[in-house]
This record gives sequence, structure tokens and C-alpha cells, in this order.
Amino acid sequence: MTTTPLPDHIHRPHLRPIQPIPVQKDGRNFVALRDPQQLQPQTIVVPPNTLQVLQSFRGELTLEQIADRFRTELAHLVALAQGLDQLGLLWGPTLEKLEADALKRIEAEGVLPGHATAPLAQKGVDAAQTLASYLDQTEDPELDGVCRGIVAPHLDYVRGWPNYAAAYHGVRGGPKPDRVVILGTNHFGMGEGVVMTEFGFRSPLGRSPADAAIVESVVGQFGRRILRDQLDFVAEHSVDLHVPWVQHCLGTVPIVAALIPDPFSPPDPEDNDRVNGPEFIDVLRRAIQDAGGTSFVISSADLSHVGPQFGEPRPVDDQRRFDVERHDRDMMGKYLAGEIEEFLEAMQWNRNPTRWCSIGNMAAALQLVAPESLELIDYRQAVDEKGQCLVSSAAIALM
Repeated sequence: MTTTPLPDHIHRPHLRPIQPIPVQKDGRNFVALRDPQQLQPQTIVVPPNTLQVLQSFRGELTLEQIADRFRTELAHLVALAQGLDQLGLLWGPTLEKLEADALKRIEAEGVLPGHATAPLAQKGVDAAQTLASYLDQTEDPELDGVCRGIVAPHLDYVRGWPNYAAAYHGVRGGPKPDRVVILGTNHFGMGEGVVMTEFGFRSPLGRSPADAAIVESVVGQFGRRILRDQLDFVAEHSVDLHVPWVQHCLGTVPIVAALIPDPFSPPDPEDNDRVNGPEFIDVLRRAIQDAGGTSFVISSADLSHVGPQFGEPRPVDDQRRFDVERHDRDMMGKYLAGEIEEFLEAMQWNRNPTRWCSIGNMAAALQLVAPESLELIDYRQAVDEKGQCLVSSAAIALM
């Protein structure tokens, strides 16, 4: 036990949202605790039973009280809390400094780092050639109309490239828009409502600036609160993964990026600054109308997530795949009708049993584009060999 008084944020620890990752060492099971925002690349590895103790790190109990509750050594809890704090995994001044430092680095660069797209440039492979090869292997959808937006996945390229290519094939070589709006999903970030960024994006194909005029207009309506959690974009892949496709198919176009929350998630009663999806899209639409020009809208959306990796008891078999596809196509049918409320009501009534993760940005894309027609180009399921994980996705054109 230390005799030096502990800082209050360690003495009464409050754990941030973390990403637990199962790992093995010397044949034993452990859990690596990772910062979803990746402000620090390191992880802290703990035994699985430590997760139960961490549930008490809510800023309410002191370390002494937690030690009494779990009948454990106080010195062990002190070391655990200090280790978590060093990585910015506790709310407090260490985290605040890490966030401030990260923001300074991004401000100096002017663009977000583009972690998820890095594999395109590995091992000396030309990123543009890789994307071109994906498109060359894909059949032309021969869309009956001008494509003004798409729904496409945010799976990794290895599993998701057929649907990326299917969605972008009808865009390649078309008229260059004045801006691209990419609507993503906030998988692990801090923002409870819509999160927008004022920064551009970097990928192996180069840099794309933010549409500063649109961002300024939206911030003028909501204030800086809509940018408050923009560090969520650092580790968020749903927007990042589309940037190279946009650059390859449309060129260097200013980007408006926003993370749209699940419309069914209950609001935090203590967060009065939360911006919901529909009100954001109303403001964004007016900003675009005032700015003029043309916009291309991307809904970055994966569909079902099933299997043991997502908490289900049984591996994915052929019957489960059939059932998932039937459900997916039923819900996509509601979406393809272009009726936002019917789509949302169907999802809410079903309680989203297969964990579609991007309902919010799919609905937002409909609201923003107001398409005259929609066309399902492709649908696929990515399943691992052991049936631990199935993720489905679609390529949809909004015209």
C-alpha cells in the first residue's frame, strides 16, 4: 500500500469505455484492454476475472471500498488504477492531456491519420491499382438513372471489397460532385449524438480536404458541441475506409463527414447537448442548399452481425445464414421502398435481432438524398471458416 496520497481520479477511479480483446499467453487466457480512440497504442493485459472488478470503477467507490468488496489487496488495485491511468483509460487529467496532444497533432496536419486504409499501401502494392483491380473484377450495374448516393459497407477490404466495388462501379467516371458526404457509425467513440469533424482525411492515395464552408455553416447552427468528440474519427473506420474509393473514383473532392447514432439508443439524461440524426440532416441539407453545387452521399453501413463473436451461443451454420439473409432482405425491402418511417418502424418492431449497426446513417442518407428510386446492386455475407462470425453487407444505389 502506498503512503503517498493518490490523485482523486485514481483514488476514486472512473473507467472510460474500453475495448476488451481476448488474448492468450503461455496457454493462459487474458484480456487486453484497448483504448477505442487509440490515443495510446499500448494496451494493458489483465486476467479475465479482473473485468468483474473493473465494473466497480465507476467513479463512485474508492479503491479501499473496492478492495473490501472483492477481498483483494489494495496495492494490486492501486497498481491497476495507475496502469489504466497511464494509458488514458480513466477519466481524468491524463486522458485530457492525451486528447489535447492528439488534437494538436491533427490540427498541425490538417487531416485525420487514416489508420484503417493503411493496408492498401502495404508491401509495396500500389493502392490505386488494387482498387482498379477490384473494380475490373466487378460487373457494371448499368444503373437506370444518375446515382446521387450509395449504401456500401465498412468491412475490411479483404472481406468487403466485392460490395465496395459493386457500389462504386456506377460512380467511376461519372460527373465530379462539389462535395462528398460520408455518413458513418460511431462504433467505439465517446460521442452519444451526431459527431462531425472539421478535418480532412488522409489515405494511401493522398489527402482530401474537409468542406470548410459546409462545416462552418453547420457549426454556426449547433455550435462547437457537434465537433466536441471529433477525436472519435481517429480510430473510427466507417468513414475512413471510403476515402480511397472516393479519391479513386471521383478525385480529390471536399468531404463532409459525420457519425450518426443509432436512432433507437436511449438518450443520456445528463447530455443535453446531444444532436440527433434527423435534426442534423435538416441543418446539413439547408447548408448544402445555401452553398449550391452537387453532393454525393455515402451511407457507410454493414448489416447483420451474428455468431459467437457477437455473443450468440452457436456457430453460424447454413440454416443461420439462410435465416439472416431472409431477415436482411425483408428489412432491405422496407429500405428500398424509400420510406424512412416504415424502415425505422420495422427495425424497431423487430428489435434489430441480427444487430444491424448502421440504421441511423442509412435513414439519414434517405433523408438527405430524397431519392426518386433505389436499386439493390449486390448482397453478401462474410463468414469465417469456423462460423464464429457472420457480417452481411449490401451495395445500394440512391438515384
